[in-house]
Formats: sequence, structure tokens, C-alpha cells
Amino acid sequence: MKPYKSLTLLLLLLVFLTNSVFAQSSGDDHARYIVESGDTLYSIAVRFGISLTALTDINEITDPNQLFPGQELIIPGLEGVSGLLTTETLKFGDTLASMATRTFIPYDTLVRINRITSPGEIYAGMNIILPKMDNQSISTRQISIRANQTLLEAAILQDSSPWSIVMLSNLAGQSSILPGDHLFIQGNESDENSIGIYPFIGNINVDPLPLYQGQTAEVQLTTYEPAILSGRLANQNLTFFELEENSHVALQGVHAMLEPGLYPVTLSVQLDDGSLFSYEQQIYVASGDFPKDPPLTVDPITIDPAVTQPEDELIFSIISNVTQVRQWSDNFILPVALPYCIKSWFGDRRSYNGSDYTYFHTGIDYGVCSHERPFAILAPAPGTVVFTGALTVRGNATIIDH
Repeated sequence: MKPYKSLTLLLLLLVFLTNSVFAQSSGDDHARYIVESGDTLYSIAVRFGISLTALTDINEITDPNQLFPGQELIIPGLEGVSGLLTTETLKFGDTLASMATRTFIPYDTLVRINRITSPGEIYAGMNIILPKMDNQSISTRQISIRANQTLLEAAILQDSSPWSIVMLSNLAGQSSILPGDHLFIQGNESDENSIGIYPFIGNINVDPLPLYQGQTAEVQLTTYEPAILSGRLANQNLTFFELEENSHVALQGVHAMLEPGLYPVTLSVQLDDGSLFSYEQQIYVASGDFPKDPPLTVDPITIDPAVTQPEDELIFSIISNVTQVRQWSDNFILPVALPYCIKSWFGDRRSYNGSDYTYFHTGIDYGVCSHERPFAILAPAPGTVVFTGALTVRGNATIIDH
């Protein structure tokens, strides 16, 4: 970054810090929220961790359809907090301290309005309540200082300057920086959903946040030099594939019956020189809200563990193999001819032969809804057939490795 650009940035920051104040409501001392497009009363209640009843009662709302963008709502349960509020999802790699630095909101303020009593309550995917600022914050991206690395070296690698890093990171000076500290540089819109957690790691993004039962988590990570990546997510090993040079992605399904709650996500990065870096953060897995199918009566052999366990082990031995070559490029197509209909959705909770709802549907059942063309099963994308055969539980099966 050229010196005059750094000076311009510093002047903008000084103006921003001087003029930015918490927006206050023009009335009583309640905390308030401005309704945005797409908001519902339920989504607002979830964002602020309050009950729907408490939200509607304090705002005297009898008809949910009365909600409109720009409407100002009182947020109950935040005693001692006033002014306009908003929320932001805590990203993977972020912390409450780094969010305080990035948003220019005092750490103690964030702790107080979010009613946080222990560091163990912080996890990726949680909604953090923020005072709404009069000015938009400057876009930033998070980095960290490597051991035996100077701030100047880190700034040059990031095409930035030491002075702008000190200002954006709200530091007293360069001497207060230690290896591993979370620092900030000026970013852009493409960095908005990414967090850098070490100097040789560019961006990291976990999507969606929070995670949900039965959905696929996507972990994208870029590095500034060649590296070997590994990790675990919700008790499952992550396998990373290289999209392009130094850009990696891992896709991992979250089990449909995994108990909602907090689970560790661990990432390990090994560089060519042998140095190893690991990072772990808690992440929340939310309920998939799967419905219950009507009770079903089936052949007892299809739910007998003596039959189902060996079949599950066979399937797992086939699908757990890692194939590095991607054979598909376009979107997957439907596995049946058109027109089609879906007989049963993945994840639906099931009761078999009078059992409790301890089972779930492990696939999507597509039906052919027209008799005008013969029944056909289609490969949804290019791949290699790795299994064909008759299975007791799943019936005639074809498994394709894409």
C-alpha cells in the first residue's frame, strides 16, 4: 500500500471514530430493532434469543401481518440497554474480542448486552447483538502474526501497511502485538464472510452457520503457500480437495440424528517446511425440524440389527473411499425421468412396527408419475459405478462414485 493511501485511510478512521455514536431511540429507554425486509416476528425473536410471546406482548401486536420494513420494535429482556440494536452471526475463526475490534464496539458492551458470563458460551454461528452504528463500519479482514514475523513483514504480505493495521486493530502501538494476536487489515466485499486465522491462511469460511441436522457443511480455506489440510467437524473427519492452487474445500454431511448442540471443529494445516498449525472452535448444530411420517409396518427382517448392521457396514465401506478426481462439473440432474414426484423426503422421523420414532428416512424416494414413458433410473452426473446388487433393506441398489 502506498504511503498516501495509508494516510487517507488513517484520516478516514479518525473521522469515523470521532463521529460514530450508538443510535439512541427517540422515546423511552427500551432496546429497539428496526424491521428489515424478509423479517418475521419469529425470526426476530430467534435473533435476539427471546420468546415470540414476549416480543408480541410488549409491542402490542395482535396480527403478525402488521409487520413491515422500517417498523421499530421494542426488544424485551435487555434491562439497562437502550438504543437501536442489530445482530451479526459470529463467523468461524472469529471471537468476541475480534468482533469488538472489527466493529469498534467496546468488548465490555458486547459482553453486557449479550448477557455473556463465560468464554465457553461463545461459539461460531451464534447471533451477537450489536448496537446499531450511525455509520457503516469499514470493511476489514482478520489476520494473525506468525512467530518470528514482524508487523512490517505481515503487512507487506497482505499488501497493507503497519500503521493501518495498528489503527484498524485498535492497538496502542506496534510493540503491543504478540504472535497469534488477531489483527485486522482493510478488506473488501468479497472478504465479508471470511476470516483469516493465521498469516499463511488467507480466508476461511464455514457455511451454513449454524449447521443443521441432515445438511451438508462446506468448509472453504485458502492458503498463501502449499499446505496439507485435515480436520474434524461434528465428530467426522474432513477431507479437503483442491479447487485451484492453494484453494481448498471440504464437504461433510451432518448426521440427521445428531443431537443438537455444540460440537468442536478442528482444522490442521501442515506447510512444506514441516510446521504445523491447528485451530479449534465450537460450532452449533441446530435441529433440522424433520417431520414424523405416519407409523409404518414393514417386514421385521428389514429392521433386524443382525441384518441392518452388516448392510450398513457394507455401504459405509463403499462410500467412505476418497476419490481425488472429480468427474462431474455441472449441476446434478434428477435420477428419474420427468415428470417426477417425491414419495418421501430425507430425514423424516419414522416408527416401524409400533416402535418409538428412533428411525429416520436415509434417502429421498423419487417416483415416476407418468405412464407415458418407461421407468428409467438415470445417473445424475458422470461417475464410476462402484456397486450394483440386491440389498435386504435398500432393495436393488446402484452406487455411483462421482
